[in-house]
Amino acid sequence: MSQLNWLEILGWGAGEVNDLRTVGYSYIQQGIYDVALTFFDTLTILAPPLIYDLQTIGALHLQLGNGLKALDFLDRALKLDPDHLLTQLNRAKALFMLGYKRQGLAAALSLQKCENPEIAAQASALVLAYQ
Repeated sequence: MSQLNWLEILGWGAGEVNDLRTVGYSYIQQGIYDVALTFFDTLTILAPPLIYDLQTIGALHLQLGNGLKALDFLDRALKLDPDHLLTQLNRAKALFMLGYKRQGLAAALSLQKCENPEIAAQASALVLAYQ
């Protein structure tokens, strides 16, 4: 059985998909993460997910305390862009959340050396908290 083309069925194009992404992001800005997650999950059904969508879903699951789901989506995002620093940082947080201290520390120690001062500072805070 072939996968349904929801965009075709709905008569939607890139504009409507971007509108959904914008509404989801608006909910993130308001701190309403569970509703934002619904919008981003919908995006993965309607069209092949963009790396931004996967990273965002991972971060939302992290924020909601769903470590395993966060790790799954963050790993999927890193397969598309292994060098994305914020996704790497969120992955380290998810590892700590799940109790994988050694792996979380390895990831955070590596990020401490990155050129982005904000990421490096957050990674340093994780190392201090978990070492």
